[in-house]
Amino acid sequence: MDKNKFFKVGITGAVVTAICCVTPVLVILFGAFGIGAMVAYLDMILFPLLAVFLGMAGYGYWKRKQI
Repeated sequence: MDKNKFFKVGITGAVVTAICCVTPVLVILFGAFGIGAMVAYLDMILFPLLAVFLGMAGYGYWKRKQI
């Protein structure tokens, strides 16, 4: 994978995950689809996912600076 792709995917994924963590976007969507009971488990998925995307962005930034 291209070094810039790691950075771009990491930043994009982190922004989308942060929006879903901070705002009630997923709560509204889950309620609309009738699966509102799953809202309690969002933190177990979103926070590790945010860490993965931030790690990916950091790795892409580090590799881009090595050029």
